[in-house]
Amino acid sequence: MPTLVTQPFLPPIEELTAYIEKIWKNKWLTNNGEFHQELERQLAEFLGVPYISLFANGTLALLTALQALDVKGEVITTPYTFVATANALIWNNIKPVFVDIESQYCNLDPDKIEEAITEETEAIMPVHVYGNPCQHKQIEAIANKYGLKIIYDAAHAFGVKEDGNSILNYGDLSILSFHATKVFNTFEGGAIVSHSAQMKQRIDDLKNFGFRGETQVILPGINGKMNEIQSAMGLVQLKYFESIREKRLFIYRHYCEQLEHIEGISYLSYPDNVEHNGAYLPIFINSNYGLTRDELYDKLRANDIYSRRYFYPLVPDFQAYAGMNVKRDLPVAHSKSDSVLCLPLYPELAIKEVDRIIEIISRPYFF
Repeated sequence: MPTLVTQPFLPPIEELTAYIEKIWKNKWLTNNGEFHQELERQLAEFLGVPYISLFANGTLALLTALQALDVKGEVITTPYTFVATANALIWNNIKPVFVDIESQYCNLDPDKIEEAITEETEAIMPVHVYGNPCQHKQIEAIANKYGLKIIYDAAHAFGVKEDGNSILNYGDLSILSFHATKVFNTFEGGAIVSHSAQMKQRIDDLKNFGFRGETQVILPGINGKMNEIQSAMGLVQLKYFESIREKRLFIYRHYCEQLEHIEGISYLSYPDNVEHNGAYLPIFINSNYGLTRDELYDKLRANDIYSRRYFYPLVPDFQAYAGMNVKRDLPVAHSKSDSVLCLPLYPELAIKEVDRIIEIISRPYFF
């Protein structure tokens, strides 16, 4: 069997079955059901956030967040991200303005933001890349100076804390993804974290076609609701999150201890004040390694090991963005994108297999 770059954690099926049997008995499948309400309550408490609104997936959450804040014009964001970040802007008829990243954690570089601000700029949408917190204090200072909103794409950042506090409390809104590849999954799913009852109500109205009550549509909404099966999966998953995190971090540290001795390979280390979730293990193949990034990718594939060039190419380099006049000077982002490789990492990955992967990487001239 090949070793995949990721694999979802699946709880004991009988635990999920108990919830499904109750769903079958109640015949309530969606529309703010019992498990949906309970998952919102438990997640808000677990994550240390005031309000959370569940969605069918993270992209719908991104789309709705922009509507909730009534963002128009231009939004400054990162080119080094999954394409859903920028696609959500395009679908809202907003122009993405791509700004370069900093090299330490691959996050949006605050020092490059101000020069990209125009009269059309209304918001900043940074990404906590690989779960590492952005430089939020600098970003907030810039946003306050120019009267801009901040929406954090926190798809990678479930359970991440900085100085003991959830990073989901930064900015005006934060967006989570509960996709099957994430550290916490509801098969598909997502959420918006907000900071007032009024904003949560607006988000909940928007994700349910704009209905307020049974007969009144107060704004043009969308169908973004999470169903009861997804919610049940989340309730079961949440019981296991800390053990999932612990296993991921153990594997991450084991990788890093070995990678440190391989010339030409670098990796991202977590900040000391951050409680991480072990979401990804990106390495960067430097010019003094014996192979290029793509050659190492092919070598691993030849040995039934599936890595991922995540994120490559940059969003503005996709064909879909050609002709949109979004090209900018992005030297750091291009350098990282051209050299990154995410290695397999998931709770059930055997250390023996990690050692095999390290052995292959440590011998670039041997297949």
